[in-house]
Amino acid sequence: MTAADTLAAQFDVQVLIVGTGSAGLAVAGCLRHAAIPFMIIDSATEVGASWRQHYDRLHLHTTKRFSGLPYRPFPAEAPRYPSRQQVVDYLTDYAAHFHVEPRFNQTVKSVRPVAAGWETHTADTVYHSRQVVLATGTNRIPYVPTWPGQVQFGGQLLHSAAYKSGKPFKGQKVLIVGFGNSATEIAIDLWEHGAQPSLAVRGPVNVVRRDLLGIIPMQFLSILLKPLPAPLIDRINAPFTRLQFGALSTYHLQKLPYGAAEQISTHAQIPMIDIGVMKLIREGHISVRPGIAQFTQNGVIFSDGSHGIFDVVLLATGYRNGLETILPPAYPLLDAKGYPLASGQQTAAPGLYLAGFHVSGAGMLYEINSEARRIARAISRSQSDHSL
Repeated sequence: MTAADTLAAQFDVQVLIVGTGSAGLAVAGCLRHAAIPFMIIDSATEVGASWRQHYDRLHLHTTKRFSGLPYRPFPAEAPRYPSRQQVVDYLTDYAAHFHVEPRFNQTVKSVRPVAAGWETHTADTVYHSRQVVLATGTNRIPYVPTWPGQVQFGGQLLHSAAYKSGKPFKGQKVLIVGFGNSATEIAIDLWEHGAQPSLAVRGPVNVVRRDLLGIIPMQFLSILLKPLPAPLIDRINAPFTRLQFGALSTYHLQKLPYGAAEQISTHAQIPMIDIGVMKLIREGHISVRPGIAQFTQNGVIFSDGSHGIFDVVLLATGYRNGLETILPPAYPLLDAKGYPLASGQQTAAPGLYLAGFHVSGAGMLYEINSEARRIARAISRSQSDHSL
């Protein structure tokens, strides 16, 4: 055994999948269905790690009908919008059904092309493969912005990634920074546990209901209208949005100059999907404040000059995918904001695929189902060509 062999184990595989979240498992299920050998690795110790770590109240904002992974739908007894734990149970069952046996504790350091395919390095292993599928997810690294005076704040400051339940915050004044789906659902959870939540919203927003008129899932309409141009979809949806919410200014919110469909297609951002926060805002249970200008010892000063006293500031400021730290720099794979230029297909680097990075109004899991099938077909074709 050489000195290099003692430093790192080596594996030769046809396909290496990185990530055992929904996207990685979906690709694994499709490859297993196509009888294509693969190996799957993850930095965590269990499949679906991000879902296991999310806050307890979390539910899918997409229906079980359009959120199942390839070849195995959600169980019939699951509710229309499965809970966090039900998603964890589903992913665990999916892995067992397709005999997915990951190698855990494998944090990828780099993915680089070599003459015979790809070389993926972790701290203790080198994987040689013909193809690599990166399914590391959009929520890999919590984004934590900073403000003037932040170090002098005497209360608790945490990212939403560390939030589990509103129970420890009963009776406390909590400022949630952000107006995305995590921010607003956490605000509801805090109110339900007896806290006094406020939302710091620094700019204009779009708001849509999870169910049109409380009956038809908006996801279904998004899928139905998907072939249409985004501006036309927004014109169709505008009357329903006004009917459900009225003017956003009555909630102390500003409306974006474009609609939700254009926000998704052009800016790769999901609008806030309302599951009850707007009613709580209207009734005064949750307050809306402007963006933060700076921190003080006992709270924050907002952009309009007002001051708020808070026990806790919770940053629901999103995540970064961190792909730039592991992808080969020689290929045009990411845009200026770090978003992948291609997801669900072969990238500009032959043999390299990204899965689960396409933002869509139809829902991430719906897109992941389609992406995984496309990737498996492409890999099957490439391996057939290679054998000729």
